[in-house]
Amino acid sequence: MELQKLKCGRLEPLGGILFAALLAGVGFLILRVAPAEKTMGEVQRIVYVHVAVATFGMFGMLLAAAAGLALLVRRDQGWDHWGRAAAEVGWLCSTLTLITGSLWAHEAWNTWWTWEPRLTSSLILWTIYAGYFLLRSSIDNDRQQARVCAILAIVGALDIPIITMATRWFRGMHPVSPEMDPTMRGVLLASMVSLTCFFAYLLVRRSVQLQMGHRIRALRQRLLFEQGVRM
Repeated sequence: MELQKLKCGRLEPLGGILFAALLAGVGFLILRVAPAEKTMGEVQRIVYVHVAVATFGMFGMLLAAAAGLALLVRRDQGWDHWGRAAAEVGWLCSTLTLITGSLWAHEAWNTWWTWEPRLTSSLILWTIYAGYFLLRSSIDNDRQQARVCAILAIVGALDIPIITMATRWFRGMHPVSPEMDPTMRGVLLASMVSLTCFFAYLLVRRSVQLQMGHRIRALRQRLLFEQGVRM
């Protein structure tokens, strides 16, 4: 076990360097390889990041809901760590989605924000994420906290189909599927794959941290209990 921990500790810096190089490569593709869009010019490059973070922002809520459902069915507290990690990474991506979307909207629609169906449903998703963490901070009992947050994540997942289909179900300003030349599509695909791998790495790392923190707290409580019995 100690040998495995030592190996993992040695591999962590290597993983960080690998992802740093990967993200630098994606940045080069976005800034240097992808051509500027004829209408919007350089601002259009935001799309290569916006699409990726928007996708994982939604996927994070789906993962949190799946983990929450597993927790409610199996009553295994370990699923709460995965659900919380997915929610944390998903909220980060949801926040970046709103920021990059606002930057794009300012150039495309001459406004930082409009109550357009997809933007509004994306803001609702961000608000659900915020409520998720407010509940976590307001409930002291770990098991009750996990159950309540699991239910909220499942409810939040209902917003994902609305976000996905908003441009088809409702009339809005958001483009359904913007036209791109082959080079642009290739860069978008590379950005999607690279950022998804990076966010998946963050998800796994955060889940491991939460599991270790839970074990440390349990061990600390056990030691305190044993000391109290001896006294």
